[in-house]
Amino acid sequence: MTQPRAMPLDRHVLFWIVVVVLMVLFLWLFNGVLGPFLAGMAIAYFLDPVTDKIETRGVPRGLAAFGIVLLFFALCVGLLFLLLPMLEEQIAGLVSALPGYIERLRDLAAPYIYQIRMLAPSDSAHPLADAVGKAGSTVAGIGADLAGKLLGGGAALINLVSLAVLTPVVAFYLLRDWDRLIAAVDGLLPVRFAPTLREECRKIDTTLAGFVRGQAMVCLIQAAYYGIGLSLAGLSYGLVIGLLAGFLSFIPYVGAFIGFGLSMAVAFGQFDDLMRVAIVAGVFFLGQAIEGNFLTPKLVGDRVGLHPVWVMFALLAGGSLLGFAGVLVAVPIAAVIGVVTRFLLRNYRDSDFYTAPADPADNPAEKTGDIIP
Repeated sequence: MTQPRAMPLDRHVLFWIVVVVLMVLFLWLFNGVLGPFLAGMAIAYFLDPVTDKIETRGVPRGLAAFGIVLLFFALCVGLLFLLLPMLEEQIAGLVSALPGYIERLRDLAAPYIYQIRMLAPSDSAHPLADAVGKAGSTVAGIGADLAGKLLGGGAALINLVSLAVLTPVVAFYLLRDWDRLIAAVDGLLPVRFAPTLREECRKIDTTLAGFVRGQAMVCLIQAAYYGIGLSLAGLSYGLVIGLLAGFLSFIPYVGAFIGFGLSMAVAFGQFDDLMRVAIVAGVFFLGQAIEGNFLTPKLVGDRVGLHPVWVMFALLAGGSLLGFAGVLVAVPIAAVIGVVTRFLLRNYRDSDFYTAPADPADNPAEKTGDIIP
């Protein structure tokens, strides 16, 4: 029986480089049609633990997958039909009213801008006022631009319809065959490196499970809290602002920042009583305290290995390079890069290159006893 030939290390490195390049090329070429498939894969990954538990109770895998996917999308569609009439009205109202709220903020800030102009040197007062005025005019036009983009995107509407139709089908088939797909990929691993690759894949799965599933629960809880809290505070368009802030909290700090900014703009434009404005601000401060001290530590944990700055960079880079498909694959790719980087650093620290003591012959100053300042 002939023994398999060992592949040199440089050929191993070349092989994995080629695999990565082909994957990136595939994502780049087909990013326009990958949305439903990547979304279905994400949903299947999210629902796989529940399906496994149902399967252990004697329910066939296909039936369990069908029931879980049906229940998941039924809940999504039910929530959509329940909230859509209110959200549609509030979104249209917010887009049309936001320029007026920003103008109100400019009027409220005018006395302070005047004082700054009086205190500032005469040669810098006019440029400062002009800069503030231009910034206000630019921000005031955001509402109209956003409305135009939302109403003028025929291609986006087609993509949305295909996403809604194909995603449940893709999610069902992937969820039904998830274990077989994992076994097939495992069978393709190089025998020599299979134990190491399996261990690193388990770490990637732990990272993704801790972040994606945990952060999804945090987003849902935050969206419900902000939507209900802002509505009870009497803020106009509080429901849509709260849901936006909650769902965008998947990107660390971005949801809270955008939600707080929109809430303050609407609150200052709507309320004459500063106490009402303070109540709206308090909803966000309390929400951030709950999220930072209870939700994230309990649901996400501090061992996922994904730094918030790294997540923000990955999402922005993925969206910039590949659009919606890039956003969907950003966090998994970030998790893979993080685990691989830590693996390489561990091997570097265990290598002779790192642990070998310094040779005095390489440093004449150490050999002669001289000290280099």
